[in-house]
Amino acid sequence: MPLRAVWRRWARCGCRWVCEGPGTIHIRKPGFTAVFSAKTEYGLIALLELASIHAQGSVLQVAEIASRQKIPDRYLEQMLTSLRRGQILRSIRGPRGGYQLARPPAEIRVSDVVRCLEGESPAPRSARDTPEYDVLTALETELATARERILEATTLQELVDRRDQLVESQAMYFI
Repeated sequence: MPLRAVWRRWARCGCRWVCEGPGTIHIRKPGFTAVFSAKTEYGLIALLELASIHAQGSVLQVAEIASRQKIPDRYLEQMLTSLRRGQILRSIRGPRGGYQLARPPAEIRVSDVVRCLEGESPAPRSARDTPEYDVLTALETELATARERILEATTLQELVDRRDQLVESQAMYFI
């Protein structure tokens, strides 16, 4: 479907499209604040793919993950390299090589992945020294603390389990 047709279809509902690379379009509602950057989102998607095959000890190649999830392979390669450097992934060389998780999915926290791909979150700062800005800065700090607590408590295995439950609940049975 041409981009113009996609734009027309989504423009009626007030959404915006954001092009993040060749062939990659994300639709966002106005006022929606992304929880993860595109880089982290793609990294987590790739890790979910790898977590699914972890028990078999198999590996997946970049091209395989990229084609399944429609992620630009060069961009995915950069993310997987960062995750390998962060000791979340292990790379296997050779014709049957690829990537696999360095640890079981239950031991990989989402917060570790976010820190590896995005770096440390900057401390909230007030641009002006007024009580109004101080209140907003305090709220921002509370939000950042709550986000970190949730990410710290969530493992890759929990995300795999949630995905499996979602897939199972969407399965249709025909008689």
